Amino acid sequence: MARIMIDGTEYAAYPGELLSDALRRAGFSVPMPCGGRGTCGKCLVTVNGKRERACGYIIESDIRVVLPGRETIVSDLGANTGAEGTGNLALALDIGTTTLAAALISLDGGRIVRAATGVNPQRAFGADVMNRIGYCREHGPAPLRDAVTGAVKELLTQLDVPPVGTMFTAGNTTMLHLFFGVDCSAMGTAPYTPVFLESKTVPGEDLGFSGIGNIVSLPSAAAFVGADLTAGLNSVGLPPEGKYRLLIDLGTNAEVVLFSREGALCTAAAAGPCFEGANISCGMSASPGAICAYSARGYATVGGAPAVGVCGTGLVDAVAALLEDGTIDGSGYMECESFELAPGVTLTQADVRQYQLAKSAVLSAVQTLLQMRGVSYEEIDALYIAGGFSAKIDIENAVKTGLLPGELKEKCAAVGNSSLLGTAKYAAEKNDLSVFLDHMTYVDLAADPVFSELFVENMLFGGDEA
Repeated sequence: MARIMIDGTEYAAYPGELLSDALRRAGFSVPMPCGGRGTCGKCLVTVNGKRERACGYIIESDIRVVLPGRETIVSDLGANTGAEGTGNLALALDIGTTTLAAALISLDGGRIVRAATGVNPQRAFGADVMNRIGYCREHGPAPLRDAVTGAVKELLTQLDVPPVGTMFTAGNTTMLHLFFGVDCSAMGTAPYTPVFLESKTVPGEDLGFSGIGNIVSLPSAAAFVGADLTAGLNSVGLPPEGKYRLLIDLGTNAEVVLFSREGALCTAAAAGPCFEGANISCGMSASPGAICAYSARGYATVGGAPAVGVCGTGLVDAVAALLEDGTIDGSGYMECESFELAPGVTLTQADVRQYQLAKSAVLSAVQTLLQMRGVSYEEIDALYIAGGFSAKIDIENAVKTGLLPGELKEKCAAVGNSSLLGTAKYAAEKNDLSVFLDHMTYVDLAADPVFSELFVENMLFGGDEA
């Protein structure tokens, strides 16, 4: 056996073992957006004084490891907390690909008592659902299940949760499979078949949650449109008669739904984890030191800490500012290979291309659904932007960069973590979710020629600004 020394504590490792595997086994979450393929460089740690990729370092002897500061995601849930906690309580849980959020609910008043957020440690297995599905195929669901359930238990400890009858849970379809320890391998290849979409109920003890009677998941719509979107729809509600609404969940996987009282079209836009910083050279989640707002006049960081990277909202602002001053042209080209946003924090040409792919996927998904239904912008009552990322987004800059349609600029509203809020609402009201799901149709954008044509057009900047 070899020994790894971290902060004065020894951990066992096997000679020939990858450092990333040993760290994961010891309970440390090292981000590996690329799934351990050695391409992203975001699992850097210091081994015996030298910077190394954890996913590529083979342990051959005793080593001393220094990990980067453990990340704390700052997420605006969009929720009012502080309600009085009576004895009639339940839990709401949102399992995001990058973040976790939990809330203690007073069922008597239907209000949130306390809420907490954290990092989904499954990021050590890959930034997006396809990487995690691939890991599940090779190693089974147990390591991913154990990682996320352990992190949820930590959240509940923060909330000081007393025994409760039910924890209601939402998340994308892959996250729910992994949370329940269900093999999701079949969702990795066509025809992308999930094991379950319906609501699932298991005793809390089955997943190691003592003090929780049952864990109940909200139903999903499709393999890539999960219960998080169902909960989001439950949060924002149906539009007035004769009107339509759009809900865009800008998480690691962007989900879009166009809905009315007569039915809904939904889809998942292959935006990738750009907005969570995974494919951006200096990208990071909304943690202390992340540039979260940017303009020609300067920048702001999460927590006011020294700038160490850029998160999703800062990325939108930075691209908008560089478009405005001509550093980036309409095609996305930059004469300089990189631009310094802050000391040591740069935006590269490759980063701009990643943003173009993501913003085009989202905008093209919206336009495709509108065309399929024959709906004009005038018929849209509201466009809701969901996800922790949404709370601080600058709508003007999102439109300027072509992420959101300019025609709906005045109808945009950020709704925070609509998945958690909608789950909390369901916990308190047990309202009928079938009104959202019974007449919902999933649209596979990969097979849609209209989307393909729009995607190419929307790669350019400025085409949809009003």
